[in-house]
Amino acid sequence: MMSARLRVPAAGLIAVAAVLAGCSSTTETAYVPKEEPAFYRDLGKPGAVLDTAMAASMISGYRTNNNLPAVTIDPELTRLAQAQTEIMAKRDKLGHDVGKPFVARLKASGYNAKGAAENISAGYRTLAEAFSGWRDSPPHRANMLLKGATKIGIAAVYTPSSKYKVYWTLILAEPDER
Repeated sequence: MMSARLRVPAAGLIAVAAVLAGCSSTTETAYVPKEEPAFYRDLGKPGAVLDTAMAASMISGYRTNNNLPAVTIDPELTRLAQAQTEIMAKRDKLGHDVGKPFVARLKASGYNAKGAAENISAGYRTLAEAFSGWRDSPPHRANMLLKGATKIGIAAVYTPSSKYKVYWTLILAEPDER
């Protein structure tokens, strides 16, 4: 067995120490976790807010992948979706006819559409779950792929007393510009 010894003059040790000191940092960088993507945000708790722009982006991506036009958020459709979601949550009942039927609600609002469709659901806690549920259900999928639709309104309402916790409404429409 061989051993080797290296003799370094004191001045050399000081130089090495100075170089090593320059490599260390006196300020620690704290770990800052990245914000959870909005489509995974748990809406099943007080104060949680649905990111409607993210919803429009997800649905637009799905539609453009199926050779259909993208959609944008429409304030009136969002108001209608919010109202339907609130009444379902208040009554703890899932249904297109809770309150008034979809066609009657759309007509009463004065919204002019060449075509419109509504998806509702309950129990999904994230936008990703609601989107996947609709995508994987043939009638809901057909609504998300409504030809000509360019506008959406979407809402989610948390209701702690419900077994579902979160109710959802998505309205898609092709506006009638007449």
